[in-house]
Amino acid sequence: MPGGRLTQQERQQIALGVSEGLAYAEIARRLDRPTSTITREVMRNGGPTGYRADLAHRATERRAHRRKPAVARGEAPADEHGRDPEAVREYQETFTTLMMASGLPHIAARVLTCLYTSDAGSYTAAELVQRLQVSPASISKAVALLDHQGLMRREQDDRRRERYAVDDDALYQSMIASARVNAQLAETARQGVGVLGAGTPAAARLENVARFVDFVAEAIVRAAEQARAVLYTKPAEEAGGPEEPAKP
Repeated sequence: MPGGRLTQQERQQIALGVSEGLAYAEIARRLDRPTSTITREVMRNGGPTGYRADLAHRATERRAHRRKPAVARGEAPADEHGRDPEAVREYQETFTTLMMASGLPHIAARVLTCLYTSDAGSYTAAELVQRLQVSPASISKAVALLDHQGLMRREQDDRRRERYAVDDDALYQSMIASARVNAQLAETARQGVGVLGAGTPAAARLENVARFVDFVAEAIVRAAEQARAVLYTKPAEEAGGPEEPAKP
C-alpha cells in the first residue's frame, strides 16, 4: 500500500469520486489508500460539497511550509511520556476528522481534539490560539458551540483566567444536553399534531417522530447514567479507604 502524502493526481481522483457520490471506502480502494486518509483529506479541505483538488493541494503545501520545528536550535526535547510527535499529530488529525464527520465545524473539532489529547485536559483561550494558530474570534466561536453542546466546561484557574476543560464527565454531560434537545423536539412534534389535526397523515407522521425520539432519548439517558455509575464512580473503599475491622 503506498504511503506518503497524496499527490495532485490522487486528489483529482478523490474530487472525481466525491462528485460521483462514491463512498470514501470505495475511493480509498481505487487509490490503494486507507479509508481514514481519504476521509481526513476531504473533511480538512471543504467537506464533500466543497472539496476541490487544486485548492486542497495548495492548502496542504501551505500547511507543510508553515509547520515549524519544536525548537529553534539543537534537538527537539524528548516527550515526557516518550510519545512519537509525528504519531501524535497523525492521531490528532484522525480524531479531528471524526469529530467533523459527527457534525462539528473544523475549528470546534480541532479545539475538542486539543483538549482531549492534552494531559492537563484544559487550556485558556490564549493557549488555544497559540497552539492552533487561529484567531481569538475563531476560538471564542468554537468554545461557545462546544459549551452549548455540553462537550466541554468552563472553569477558572488560580489566576482567575477562564479555562476550557474536558474530563471523564464531559461526554455524559453532552449526552444529557442532547437528550434535552430531543425532548424539546418530541414536545414540538406533538404540538404539531394539534395544529395539523389528529388523524391526518401529517399529524400521524409527527406523532411517530415524537414517539421515536422519546424512546431513543430515554434509552440514551438511562445508558449514560448507568455507564457513568459503573465507569466513573469510585467504590467506597477507594473513596474513603478500606474500613478497619471493629476492635473487640
